[in-house]
Amino acid sequence: MHINAVFEGGGVKGISLAGAVKAAELAGIHFSRVAGTSSGSIVAAVLAAGYSADEMKTIIEETPFQSLLRRSSVFNTRIIGPALRVLIKKGLYSGEALENWVRKILLERGVFTFSDIPYGKLYIVASDITNGKLLVLPDDLRQYGINPSTFPVAKAVRMSCSIPYFFDPVILRLIGPPARGKSLSEQFVYIVDGGLFSNFPLWLFDRHLKEGPEFLPVVGFQMVGKNRSEPHQISGAVSMLTALVETMLSAQDERYIEQLNRERTIKIPTLGISTTHFNLSAEESMKLYDSGLKAGKQFFAAWQPNNPPGITK
Repeated sequence: MHINAVFEGGGVKGISLAGAVKAAELAGIHFSRVAGTSSGSIVAAVLAAGYSADEMKTIIEETPFQSLLRRSSVFNTRIIGPALRVLIKKGLYSGEALENWVRKILLERGVFTFSDIPYGKLYIVASDITNGKLLVLPDDLRQYGINPSTFPVAKAVRMSCSIPYFFDPVILRLIGPPARGKSLSEQFVYIVDGGLFSNFPLWLFDRHLKEGPEFLPVVGFQMVGKNRSEPHQISGAVSMLTALVETMLSAQDERYIEQLNRERTIKIPTLGISTTHFNLSAEESMKLYDSGLKAGKQFFAAWQPNNPPGITK
C-alpha cells in the first residue's frame, strides 16, 4: 500500500522516526510523497533519495552526532565564546557540518538538487523570519527569484534544521524581480527551523487530496515524550532560551492535530531525550530507534485508512 507521510521535527529525537519507517516497511507500506520539518526533513529527504529503513539505521549507527556541532575554536572560550558567537553569527554552531553530512548521504544516491527527485515527492518546511512566513520548499523558493529545481536538497534540509540560536540561520539573497527596488540590506532574508511555524505539517498533503485518480492516505510520524508536559526549570538566560525554543518547536501544531484527529498519527515516545542532546550514546540512539519501531508496529497493526478528511490549512 502507498501513503503520503509527514515527519515531525525534533532534533536528535528524529532517530526514532527511522524505527517507525522500518515498521511501515514491515507492514508493506510504500512512501509516495514525503514531507518533514527539521530532523523530519532529513528522514523525508533520505526516503525520497531511495534509502531503506535498514540503511537509515546503519547511517545512525555510524554517525557521531556530536560531530555535527562545529564552530571555530575562537568561540570555544568558556562562557564568553559561545555568547559572542551567538551575537555575531546568530547561532552557537554553524550548521555547515550538518549540511555536508546530509549532502554526502544524498549524493550516494545521485541526489544533489531537487531536479534529481521526481517533482512533488519531497517537501521541506522552513521559516522565513525576515518576512515572518512559513516556507514549503522547493516551491516557495520562487518567491526569492531562485529556481527550485536547481536548489540543493541538503541546503533546504539545513534551512529546516536551523534551530534558532542553536544553528546559524541560512541567509538567502533575492535574485531578479524580487530584488528590484530594494536596498542591498533588504535583499537578504534569514531562514530558520520550520518548527517556528509548523513543526508537524500534517496539513501539507491535505491540499493534494483531490489530485490524481486515487486517494492516498496521509500518515503522520510524531514524537512525544515526558519533556512535552514537564515544566522547564529556568535559572538564567541560556535555560530560558532553551525553554523558549523547545516550546516553540512542539506547541504549534497541537491544536490542528486535535481538531483533525489522531487516527492517522503514529505517536513515538522519545524517552525523555531533549531536542538538542547531540552527545547521544550508541545505546540511547538504538533505544530511540527501537521506540519508533515498536510504536510503528502497534500503529500499523490496528490502522485502517480513513476517507479523505477534506481539511486544509
